[in-house]
Amino acid sequence: QVQLVESGGGLVQAGGSLRLSCAASATMFSIYTMGWYRQAPGKERELVASISSGGTTNYADSVNGRFTISRDNAKKTMYLQMNSLKPEDTAVYYCNKARGGGFAWGQGTQVTVSS
Repeated sequence: QVQLVESGGGLVQAGGSLRLSCAASATMFSIYTMGWYRQAPGKERELVASISSGGTTNYADSVNGRFTISRDNAKKTMYLQMNSLKPEDTAVYYCNKARGGGFAWGQGTQVTVSS
């Protein structure tokens, strides 16, 4: 089974930055459209950014212009650079496929933005 391991979260003040990493064990990682999701307590998990195998990116309106998704296929790793963080960005962040059936969810990484 594919394992997804998220890291890089933490506590940051509003306006600050964090860089999240997602390490995947998928043999064919390079062909998948991947995405970053987030979930706050009592809220639905939402897709905030995705990146295709060819590098095409999409962002939710709530993060567009502030977050940048990228991937390193050789390292089977995906990143989310988060700038100008806002308290409403506070959530557990997960990575997974953004198209087709997903892998099993990892533990996620907590991002907390203080005001």
